Formats: sequence, C-alpha cells, structure tokens
Amino acid sequence: MRSSNPVFSRRGFSRTGGYAGFDAPPQAGGPAANPYAGANPYAQTATATHPQDRTAAQAPPQYAPQTQRMTMDDVVARTGLTLGTVVVGAVAGWIFLAERERMPLAVGAALIAMVLGFVQSFKRRPSPALILAYAAFEGLFLGALSGQINGIPGFEGAPAQAVMGTIAVFVTMLIAYKTRLVRVTARFTRFVLIAAMGFVLLSLVNVLFMAFGGGEGLGFRSGGPGILFGVVGVVLGALFLALDFKQVEDGIAYGAPREESWLAAFGLTMTLVWIYLELLRLISILRD
Repeated sequence: MRSSNPVFSRRGFSRTGGYAGFDAPPQAGGPAANPYAGANPYAQTATATHPQDRTAAQAPPQYAPQTQRMTMDDVVARTGLTLGTVVVGAVAGWIFLAERERMPLAVGAALIAMVLGFVQSFKRRPSPALILAYAAFEGLFLGALSGQINGIPGFEGAPAQAVMGTIAVFVTMLIAYKTRLVRVTARFTRFVLIAAMGFVLLSLVNVLFMAFGGGEGLGFRSGGPGILFGVVGVVLGALFLALDFKQVEDGIAYGAPREESWLAAFGLTMTLVWIYLELLRLISILRD
C-alpha cells in the first residue's frame, strides 16, 4: 500500500513502494519478513580487515543498524512539537496583527508554507528545521485567516468550533482505525486517491471560474453545493487520517529509522490542517 500523502510517497512507509525492501513477501507459514534485514539503506556492511577473515568477507554481508528505530513515542513527541508550533504561529497571527494586516499576511504565509511543504516532500531525508518552519508559517496563515473570519458579524466562534470539530474527527478516526472499523486496504487507498484528485481538480476549476468569471464560480462556496462540497472535504480529510495511521503503524512495525518520525509528524499536521480548513469553510457556509 502506497501512501497518498506526498510526505510518505517516496519513503519506507509503503509495502509496495520498494523502499528498504518493504515489498518483501512473507515467508510461507511464518511472519512477514523484516524488510530491514537485507536491503537496508540505513545499515553498514561488515568488512574483513584480517587475512583470516577473507573467507568470511566473501559470505553474504552482515548488517548492523546505523540509527535507532522509530517508536510511537517519537511520533507523538514530534507531532506534538509540530502542532505546538502551528498553534504558536496561529496565536501570533490572530492577536498581534491589526485587522487590515491579516489577509495580506494570510496569503503570504500560505504561499511560503506551501513552498516549504513541497521542498520537504521532495527531500530524501526529513529536515526538522524545515518542517518546523512550515508549521510556523502554516500557523500564521491559520491564525490570520481565523481571526479575520471571527471578526465578521455572525461568524464569532466559528474558528473555535472548527478546532473542536477537528479534534472530534481525529479521535473518531483513531478509534475507528484501532478497532478495525476502518481497514486500510489497496482498494481503500485507490478510492481515497481518486476522490482526492477529483476534489482538488474541482477546487481548482472553481477558483479559475471565480477569477475569470467573477461571483462564486461553480457555487461551491455557498448554499447546498457548498455544504455538500464541505462535507466531502471533511470526509476526505478523515480518510487521509486513516492512511496516515497506517503509514505510522507500518513504519514502527518494520523498523523505520527514528528520523522518519518527523515525516510522520509532518504528514499528520498537513492532514489536520486540511480538516480544520474544510470545517471552517463548512461552518462559515452554514452560518451565512
């Protein structure tokens, strides 16, 4: 199963992606083979340094792990740090900016966060500094946008409702995943990928209609179509959470290096931001 999240799509959190041997088939009658036992890019081969060791050196190389393995505690700690950075940035964007400065800052911070996110997604190794910088600018964007919406008459409290809704979606999906009410299979993954691509494509088309045709484009920002589109966006975010949980579970089970916990935190943060924005949009439509 390959992750739909670009953070994981080139990493070892995939059973079919070939990273570090994750596509090694299980042995008959036994547990799945450890993908880090053979073609482990994070291991060092033993070399012979004595003439008597030449025969041993010709045998298949023995591997020793270079780094500690990722644990759930690592994922929780990095995710907490990344989300904490988002919260700090959001508070700064909400409190310390005048109303007229919020939207220009929101647009600028969103563009910077998008660039940083793409850079990290295509890097071969996680960069904690880059991930935290992404989180800080993402927080500035969310804080400025949320503060602007909260200041509109009739929309007071909408950001707080979106935060509570995001927490509820996260807890619900975690319980559903742990109890196996939601099972991440290849078919499930394909469905989520196709639905997400269609959702993003429709969003881009809607933006183009708004930019060149004026008005509300295809009508996805108000009324019945807007509510339906918002619900679909929230559901997709919840399904992405299930995929993220699966990638983390696989990474821990197959001994991914400890540094990969930063990528897990990055991917979960991206998904939670998606859910929050979709809920904020949906709540704004319902209140309008």
